[in-house]
Amino acid sequence: MVLNIVKYGTPVLRQKGAQITTVTPAVKQLIADMFETMYAGKGVGLAAQQVGQALQLTVIDVRGVEDRPSTLELNGKPADVDKFMPLVLINPVITPLGPPVKGPEGCLSFPEIYADITRSDVIDVKALDRHGSEISFRCGGLLSRAVQHETDHLHGVLFIDRMDRATKADLRPDLEALQAATKATAAHAG
Repeated sequence: MVLNIVKYGTPVLRQKGAQITTVTPAVKQLIADMFETMYAGKGVGLAAQQVGQALQLTVIDVRGVEDRPSTLELNGKPADVDKFMPLVLINPVITPLGPPVKGPEGCLSFPEIYADITRSDVIDVKALDRHGSEISFRCGGLLSRAVQHETDHLHGVLFIDRMDRATKADLRPDLEALQAATKATAAHAG
């Protein structure tokens, strides 16, 4: 089922997600719905907060993105990113390794708003997968950026928090308009 993606100004986007200790049938259904929602929105990642759930859960799929390649290492050896997708990360912990690089980012909770964000180029990731099994990998490129963006969401951090001051100032009118529209929609629905 395609879920509603909450927009900037919705309080849940600022909530730190609760740890998931058991992959219940409800969590499995949420994962399936999040993938369907992400694909419908043409995104490469989606965090539980973006569908109104303050949980440490994100889904990612970078297949098909040709202009921004990804790298992946499993057990210290290069691996095929496409075979590792789609990816579910529960309670992820990331360790930045590579140098910080600027790159373009958008967010399904911020329609039509994009900016260059500085993030580590390479990271190590430890998490649980969709079955509750431990996984660990090293990634770079778009996959690294997507994992960092989505993990931020799980801690209530938004990509606008990582923008430099000048970029955020340039986008302020768009951000204020989006926040006002979100609040108006919430008031109308309530």
